[in-house]
This record gives sequence, C-alpha cells and structure tokens, in this order.
Amino acid sequence: MTGMTARDLSILAHAGEVRVAPDGRRIAYTVITADTQANRYRTRIWLANVNASAPPRPLTAGAWADTLPRWSPDGRSLAFARSAGLGEEAALWIVPVDGPGEISQLCSRPDEITDLAWSPDGTQLAVVARVPDPARYGTPGKRPPVGALPPRRINQLFSTLNAHGWIYDRPTHVLVVPVDGSASPQDLTEGPWAASSPAWSPDGTRLAFVSARHEDWDLDLCNDIWVVSALGGTPEALTDTSASWALLSWSPDGNRLAFTYDPTPADEPRHGRVGVLDIETGNRRELSTVLDRNASPYPNQSAPVWTGSDVWFRVEEDGAIHVYRVDAGGGIPTLMLGGKRVVRAFDVIEVSGATRVLAAAITDPIELTEVYASVAGEAPRRLTDLTRSLRERVELIAPERFTAVSADGVEVECWAMAPRGVAAGERAPTILNIHGGPFTSYGWFFFDEFQLQVSAGFGVIYCNPRGSSGYSEAWGRAIRWPEAETDPGSGWGGVDYDDVMACVDEACKRFDWIDDARLGVQGGSYGGYMTSWIVGHTDRFVAACSERAANNLLLLECSSDAAGSFRTEVGFTHLDRSEPYTRHSPSSYVASMHTPMLLIHSEDDLRCPISQAEELFVGLRLLGRNPELVRFPGENHELSRSGSPAHRMQRADIILEWFTRKLRDPAGG
Repeated sequence: MTGMTARDLSILAHAGEVRVAPDGRRIAYTVITADTQANRYRTRIWLANVNASAPPRPLTAGAWADTLPRWSPDGRSLAFARSAGLGEEAALWIVPVDGPGEISQLCSRPDEITDLAWSPDGTQLAVVARVPDPARYGTPGKRPPVGALPPRRINQLFSTLNAHGWIYDRPTHVLVVPVDGSASPQDLTEGPWAASSPAWSPDGTRLAFVSARHEDWDLDLCNDIWVVSALGGTPEALTDTSASWALLSWSPDGNRLAFTYDPTPADEPRHGRVGVLDIETGNRRELSTVLDRNASPYPNQSAPVWTGSDVWFRVEEDGAIHVYRVDAGGGIPTLMLGGKRVVRAFDVIEVSGATRVLAAAITDPIELTEVYASVAGEAPRRLTDLTRSLRERVELIAPERFTAVSADGVEVECWAMAPRGVAAGERAPTILNIHGGPFTSYGWFFFDEFQLQVSAGFGVIYCNPRGSSGYSEAWGRAIRWPEAETDPGSGWGGVDYDDVMACVDEACKRFDWIDDARLGVQGGSYGGYMTSWIVGHTDRFVAACSERAANNLLLLECSSDAAGSFRTEVGFTHLDRSEPYTRHSPSSYVASMHTPMLLIHSEDDLRCPISQAEELFVGLRLLGRNPELVRFPGENHELSRSGSPAHRMQRADIILEWFTRKLRDPAGG
C-alpha cells in the first residue's frame, strides 16, 4: 500500500453539518467533495437512519453547494440553501423527504445565505443573507460598470472580510420567508448593521438575533442580543453591550436563551463561554466557566442545544473537542461524548419517553470527518465510511503523544508521527509544524498535511505551545504582550518559542528515527509568524516554509481585514506605543535569517496581505540570501483549507518538493 500524495486530496470527503429529524429516526448531513474537473467543491445533503438499518442515501444531486439542511417541525421536509459558490447568487429550497411532492425553490438572494431556521409551526423560515447596497451592486445580472460606481465611503473598521471582500455595504440581515411562497422575504433587521444567529421563540411570535448596533462597535468589539416581532417592528435589546454574543438557542419553555459569548472582546484571548439569559429579568448564568476550557472551539458550527432544561455544547480540551451537558440552572457539566477525537458538529433531540438521540460529525487522526449516532447514551455508532476510498489506497499513520518540559519548567503537550516505512535504526528528516491562531490547537483530528509529509518520508512533530486554545485560559493568555495592563505575558515569540523548541528537543531525544541534523519548520498564519520568528532567532533548522505569515505586526494592524483588533492581544494600540509591535515582528530580525526560506502567500489574502511576504522576500534578497516566494492568484487566507482543488494540490507538491530538496541533501540543496 502506498502513502498519501497531493493527488489524494481530490478524493477526500468530509461530513459537515448534522441534524436529527424530529422523530429521532434519521439524520440529515452534508458531505463536501472536490470536483477536480470543474476545479471546485460540491456539497451534497445525505440522509442516514440512526439505527443503520439501510445505507445512507443522497437527498440532493450534489451539483452545487447544498448547505444548511434544516428539518421542518413535522419532519416531512428539509429546507436548505443552494449556491454555485461563495459570492454567487443563492437560493432557498425545500425538498420533501419521503414524498409526495417535488423539490421547490422558495426564493433567491443576490448573495450568500449563511443560516436557516424554521418557525415552530412550520409556516415560515428565518434566513440570514447578505443584503447588498443596490447603488453599488445593482440587481442580479445588472451590476453597474466599474467606471460608474460611486466612491466607497468608509467610517468604521472591519469593512472587509477575508474570502468575502467588502462587507460594510452588504451586511447580513435576518429575513422571514413564508413557506407557501405567498410573499417575498421580509427583512426584520433593516439598516447598516449586520445580524446573525436567528432563534425562534417556541410560540413563534418573536425571533432573537445577535447584532452590533451601537456607534463604536468597531472599537469596543461588543454586540447585543435582540428580539423582534416575527411580524416586523423595532428590535429590543436584551443585553447591555458589555460582551460579544453569538449562537443563540431558545429554551423549550420560552423563558431563556442559551448563547456562547466572549466576555471581554477587547482583551483577548478569552475562553468562549456558554450561558443562559432569563428573558424576563435579564439575569445571566454562566454554565461552562467551571471547566476552565474553551466552550466555543474554532470554527464553531454548533449553537448550544436544549433538551428539556439541559444545555449541550462543545468544549475544546487537550487537543480534542468533546460534547458536554449541564442543567441550565447550573452545576458541573457532564461529559457526554469524549475520547481522543474532535467533534466538528453535533445535534441532539429528546423524543418520546425522554430518549435522547445524539448525532455528531467526528474526526480522529486516521479518520476523515464521519457521521455518528448515539441513542439513549449508548456508544456512538458510525453511520458513514467516507474514509474508505482513502484507506483502501494509502497507509495512514497515527500520531504518538508525548510531553516536553519548556525552559521555565512548564509541560507542553506534543505529538510525533514517524515517517512511513522507516526502518529500524534509520534516521529521517523531520518537520516541525506550528498551528495558526495562535488561539487554536492541533490534536486528535485528521490533518492531510501531516499524512502527506510522513508519506513522503518525513517525520512530523507538533505541539500546542502557550497561546493555544484547549487548555486553561491562563495558558492561552500567556503570550499577551509584557506591557499589557491585564495579564501581561511574554508576547508572541516568547514562551511560545520556548515551548516549540522544547518539543523539538524532547522529540530528538525520544525518537531515534529523527535526524536532528535535518530539521525543517513550517507553519501558516500565526504558524507562519512563528516560522519566520524561529529562523530569525536560531539556525537550528535546515529549511523553513513560512506561509500566509504575519511578519510585520505594525503594518498588519493597519492593513489587515482585522486591523484594529491586534491591540486586543498586545494590550494597547500602535498609536500608544509602536515599538512593541516592531519588537515582536519577525521582519525586524531579517538580518539574522540564514535558514533557506520558502514563502507562500495568496494574492487575495485580506487577513495577512501579501505585502507581509513581499517585505520579508525583499529584505532577504537585498541581504544576498536566496528566498523563494510562491504567489497564488485568486486565493485568500484559506488556501490550504478551501483553496481551489488545483491550487491545493500544487501547494502541497511545492512544499514537499522544497523540503525534499533542502532536507534530503542539506549540503547540496
């Protein structure tokens, strides 16, 4: 059996959202696949029986991006959104699950649909969709010529968003659509403010949603929970603009709203928390803080779910993502779905006899995201086998967990993967991989890049240094800047640098297959930052690949789509003090960079604009070094995850070729 190659990226299939039918007998889920001929991705909706009495069957054709499957309250139909791709016209469809009837289009939108929710009586759908300014975007098929467009007038931060472009003049709104098609969509959240996360009250008279409608929302980064009549009218705020709220769900008795939230969005990072709001009194109760773990894992696809008086939510811990349940009145959350795996999405309902049915999309290091179901607390049963086509043709390598002790005595969680086919006594070149974020994590999930590297004959090591999520909040906040007024830390490139280097040291001692004279380092985004930082502070690595990196933090705080938010981790703005931004920027240490560098960047990256790579490339070349810069046209910050299939395969080959050239023969590379 062979190892995984870049060509195998085209056969990867991942489960996405999962939704349990009201009767608890079936699960609707999405599957994302690559269409290499069309050089795009397809998303198809499937149905699976919870008891696995029959093979799963497709519900939609899969010729488009069919997303957001939502069961009607009677379980007879599914609503979903369909589009040709990001930024293209989208439509809302309804399909009968068992017949009679045909699939029907309910309405279309000029831009993407990002959320759906049925009214409790099944007569209406709440839709979250972008509402473009017609003066700039015209009507579908009739966009004004560029030369006739008015100038853009910007008066707040965050006017663009990576992979989406300009958003200030096309905010997301909550609209209500009658299912019988008797009327056009009604906009319940008109105005320049973005709105998201609609949740119907159990009696169907109101919708709750999240929106930032105060003047300085771009400075304090707060928003509010609002309610509005399903018939329209003026929304009413339920919160006091003191935090950042998201992902709402209404309790069955109609008295409370569950939510996720960030308590101090201008003072980051913080654990995402889960709580409930008493609608009548405004009192709030936190439900997840006792765990001291992040209860809003990135990317968060699952709102808290109610069963009776219990609230279910995901928690990120020690490289895994689990599902917990807690009484909305408080108490210690109970682990409901754990193990060395990552729950990407979940849903749970309570059916007759108080039987609970849990559906989950789960991945582990040698399994793509598959659909599982659990009834009445039994062990989850796998309902899909999306990994089979890969497993039948390639050998997948599982990681070995170990710990390393950092310079100050702190223990760091690490993993290692031996190269495929390494013989006893043989030593292999090894690549240190560093995750992005920094408030994200590596761990117990399938990662194609690791499998590609070990299949190409490289060892792989990785860890979750301080600054990562999934551990204590203090762990995540340890790399705030030393000048910060609250929780000062080392700054980026401080203890996080010590931690990843400790991982390398311990791995070289522990695993005799590592050739410590042929080490490489790679990372993207913050991982790219750390890669650039590392080669500016040590010559230990033979080659480096710094991808979509943050190399100049002072420039980034003015040019990124998130410009103005880096201050939340630094602790102050660059206007107050610019020197700390420069001091912690890898570009300040370009003269010390002697390690051969491959710089990969996307030309449409709005998170870390390509100037971040260009600055480093120019500096290195002026010093007589030989960096290589690879630019991907038409791609953004998400190239490695959702770039076109052709570009993703090319990128993988470029990285493997680079390390093969530099690490196989360091003297001659």
